[in-house]
Amino acid sequence: MSKPTFLAHKGLSLALVLCTSTLAQAADPVTDAMQAANAPYRMALFKTNGTSQAEAQQALTQAQQAWDKLSAQVAKPTAPYDRDTAFGASVAGVTKVYTKAMSEIAVNDLKAAHNTLEEARDIMADMRARNNVVVFSDHMNAYHSVMEHIIVDGNATLAQPKGLLLMTSQAGALSYLARRLTSQAPESHSKNAEFTGLVDAVIKSVAALDAALMNQDLAAVKEAISKLKGPYSKLFSKFG
Repeated sequence: MSKPTFLAHKGLSLALVLCTSTLAQAADPVTDAMQAANAPYRMALFKTNGTSQAEAQQALTQAQQAWDKLSAQVAKPTAPYDRDTAFGASVAGVTKVYTKAMSEIAVNDLKAAHNTLEEARDIMADMRARNNVVVFSDHMNAYHSVMEHIIVDGNATLAQPKGLLLMTSQAGALSYLARRLTSQAPESHSKNAEFTGLVDAVIKSVAALDAALMNQDLAAVKEAISKLKGPYSKLFSKFG
């Protein structure tokens, strides 16, 4: 899980951008290369969220190799990234994140490595946003941001006066973003039975939270919140 600084405000802002802008869909060599490097990155995130130091190290090594390959390929980026003066710094920033995470894995601090790796997702998302590019990962990131806010700060929110009402508003945003994981999925995903099963599980986890809030059942709300992460993590590891 990422640090609480990457929370609902960013997720909601990103959601508004994704809904109201006319950003271009990915169709350029640099974005394609980033998407290719994203697969081993997702696995590194998934493995650092587990308990095996060896598996986490192997996954991150593969992610580093994929990013090193990208770095060499995009030394002179093509449009739309060719006018981005911060492009090189961002590419180097991801490399630094990977190096730091590897040092944390080396001392078997997988939680720290996982949180460090979350920073790479932000860097890559910012690179695309600066250059008016949207990919499915951006919709996944928007959902993740709001979900994480609910998980991390859920108990504090519920403890406030009218806490259930406050949580209901946050759950409404999460429900909207969950549905967009279906509506904004590329055709290659939407025709994939594994994807549809995994995204349905995410939607059902949010529906369980909505139902508990509708019943004003505090214990059920907390239980539903505790079950949000699992379905998302499975979807992210394969298609995020």
